[in-house]
Amino acid sequence: MKIKTCVLPSGQFIYGIHKPRFNVDNFRENDFIEPLGQFPDGRLNENDANFPPGIVEEPDADTIFEIPNPFAFRGTTYISKSWADEKAKNPERIYLPRPQNISFSGFIDKWFGHNPKLLKNREILFESLPEPVLLAIASTGTDPEDLVALAKLSCEFLFEPCDKIPKGLRYKQSKDGQVKPKIKNNALFETLANNYYLPDTYKEAMVLRPGVQGNSEIIGESKDDDSHVFEYLRRNSYIPWGHYAANMANDSIRYRLCDLTHSDIAGMRHLYYQRTYTRLARELGIPISPARKRLSIDKLESIRINILEKLSSNTNSDSLFFNCSLWGWNYGFDFSASKYRLHASHQQIHQQFAMVPATVQTQINECRISSYACGDMIAEFIHDFRKETGKKFFDCYLQAIRNNRRIDNTQAEKSLIIYEDKHVMVFVPKAQTSQWEIQLICLKPVGNILEADIQLRNSLDRAMAITMKFLANMGIRMVTIFEYSKRFDSANSEQHLIYDFLPKLPQSPGAFSEAQLRWINGHYPEDFALACRNKMEEPE
Repeated sequence: MKIKTCVLPSGQFIYGIHKPRFNVDNFRENDFIEPLGQFPDGRLNENDANFPPGIVEEPDADTIFEIPNPFAFRGTTYISKSWADEKAKNPERIYLPRPQNISFSGFIDKWFGHNPKLLKNREILFESLPEPVLLAIASTGTDPEDLVALAKLSCEFLFEPCDKIPKGLRYKQSKDGQVKPKIKNNALFETLANNYYLPDTYKEAMVLRPGVQGNSEIIGESKDDDSHVFEYLRRNSYIPWGHYAANMANDSIRYRLCDLTHSDIAGMRHLYYQRTYTRLARELGIPISPARKRLSIDKLESIRINILEKLSSNTNSDSLFFNCSLWGWNYGFDFSASKYRLHASHQQIHQQFAMVPATVQTQINECRISSYACGDMIAEFIHDFRKETGKKFFDCYLQAIRNNRRIDNTQAEKSLIIYEDKHVMVFVPKAQTSQWEIQLICLKPVGNILEADIQLRNSLDRAMAITMKFLANMGIRMVTIFEYSKRFDSANSEQHLIYDFLPKLPQSPGAFSEAQLRWINGHYPEDFALACRNKMEEPE
């Protein structure tokens, strides 16, 4: 095939196998032999291996598997056989260790003698430390008293007399009328507010109470007995035309995935469905009750069906200004001592969504271009695949997943599927981009949430919750999830809705290889799928 994909029309995966052997000319003139150290018996360990006398011969270098991504626009994955073989011996080794408990005050107390006065006044202890050390403690510390002391150094709290619980922050008003909290160290403030071990009363006063982070309006809410979600409007957004954020509310604090409930996911997703359906309905002239209350699932389904009927009877293909949804979720916050923020803007679990216009005006009069939506790349790819092969790509892709054979051609576990019901499948891509990438796919050709009925939406929400739970059980602390969807007014009936989960690993931040869409991996996807299945039922 001309199209670069690992999915064959026959419903099989195809990949390349590099077995390098080569000779290398030696142009070095001098030797620089030096001792590197010595062995226990006194023999020197020298660097003579670094200075070969002549041509270097490599008769059998490590085998490398080259796997084109199923979707050509996403590049290629490379798996080192020696690395992956080692993991295949024991897939249980595919996990991240838990962070250790860290108390700076405890360390001082242990090594420099017990000083009750100093421990009682931790602020004195911390005031003399350099900022990088403070940031490291704020990011990794697990001692609530340490973190409270640091919080008091980062900003000014408002306390009631004889009360140790903060009631809020002290504020200042500038000459132009802007109201801002009195924050003394922004980096320290932000890092502490995102640390799970900071007491919740301080988290709420610093960042969780509605309004403390600004005047973004709350224009939606989902609440039941054990879950509460606010929908915030972000007017001036990095996403053109603004976006919406479904944030866990200040009375439902969710900093860790093990605290996340299915109700939380369902609540956040309901706000996404509700906002998208009602915006489309208004654009199409479908009346919506303006009552200030959460729309029921049945009411949403009625609106969804009405929209589909209206679109199918509409002969004007340019009728929708916003014709695509955008949805994403960054989970996990970290801040380095060198002041690099490493992931999400906030540890409190939240999701973001928006609508994408069909076209955008250019600087040239009467000239518009298509606006960007990542699902368009899938639409283009499957069109080219159908044109070249005569087959529907997703039929071939799902068949290849079900008929998968191991890359190393052994008899070990071969399934890529982690979880499945009659509507959706959670699986490990044959060519992972993030080293721990996982995808959630609709089994039928449903290309966006407008085409998803109640049962499918429930399956998506449930599978999303399950996936985040087993990733947490494997030790993941940062992950990005986003949606590949098709345009609402597209005539394409072959595209499947996909959610991509991209965990971040501590020693794989991405560099020149990843910038070229060359993804380096150290395990077989089948072994990672097995490791995930083994963690599905394990308590955190």
